[in-house]
Amino acid sequence: MAPKGGRANFASLVGSVGDNSPVDRKHTAKPTLVRSAPASDEPVDGRFLPDVPLAQLVANPRNPRDDVGDLSDLSTITERQLQPGTAVSRTAWLKLWPEDEDDLADAKYIVVNGNRRLAAAAKYGRPGLDVVIRDSIAISRGEVLWAATSENIDRRDFDVIEEAKAVELMVGEFGSADAAATKLGRSKGWVSQRRSLLKLAPQLQAALRAGDLAIRHARSLAKVPLEEQVAAWQASQDPDANNSETQPDPTPPEPKEPKEPQEPAAEIEPADKVVQALRKLSVDPAVLAAAVRKHFNDDEQRSLVDALDLH
Repeated sequence: MAPKGGRANFASLVGSVGDNSPVDRKHTAKPTLVRSAPASDEPVDGRFLPDVPLAQLVANPRNPRDDVGDLSDLSTITERQLQPGTAVSRTAWLKLWPEDEDDLADAKYIVVNGNRRLAAAAKYGRPGLDVVIRDSIAISRGEVLWAATSENIDRRDFDVIEEAKAVELMVGEFGSADAAATKLGRSKGWVSQRRSLLKLAPQLQAALRAGDLAIRHARSLAKVPLEEQVAAWQASQDPDANNSETQPDPTPPEPKEPKEPQEPAAEIEPADKVVQALRKLSVDPAVLAAAVRKHFNDDEQRSLVDALDLH
């Protein structure tokens, strides 16, 4: 290398700009460690986790749905999952429901929204599920129930009894029907009507779920004593079912005793019939005279005068 202030020849320049040149040296960035999943005890919110193995996920033990229903509409989940599920971490869940620890098994995350997608993935052979971790949901039991319920209300495959059960749970967690109605964005009457469906007999709840019983009629039946509800419903289906007067009597009639002969009723004289009619009509004599003139001709009127013996 040339002395300070001197001139450098070409050879010395080449030697100084080889692999050790600060100009030509390639800087390799150190890789950043990206964890595919947060630690189980780390509260997170809004983190997207792609293809979380199904073994690390468990369906919401507090899901208001009794059944995931027909999953055929989700059969394409093996090729593409259009919408991620929403999950909370195991730690956040157990802070609210420590009694669920055995039900969670080895799962790291609880799927709050997307249980049908989780079931479809297991059924159709998808090994993992995309989820977004939102521990902010698990600030209270009521918030978790609201998150699970609000997604399902008004869905075609979410029947009204499941809806009623979810509403009842929310009333219990939020302390009153009014508070639950406010949280759900529904009227107090709607909440009251849904809760009333839980008073139906099991047979009527099944009919309601099957679509054989209208909600309006079900609300009316819920006001009937439990032991009388089924009979009331059957009667409304067939009003004549319990009407013995309209049913044919299969037993032959008993022979009737001959009746004693009765005296024939006395015949009513024609004049008396006219008198009865006049009394009912309260006819004024002037009106009667006008009627006579209209009804009878001159000869008949003279005959009437003669019969009255007015001369």
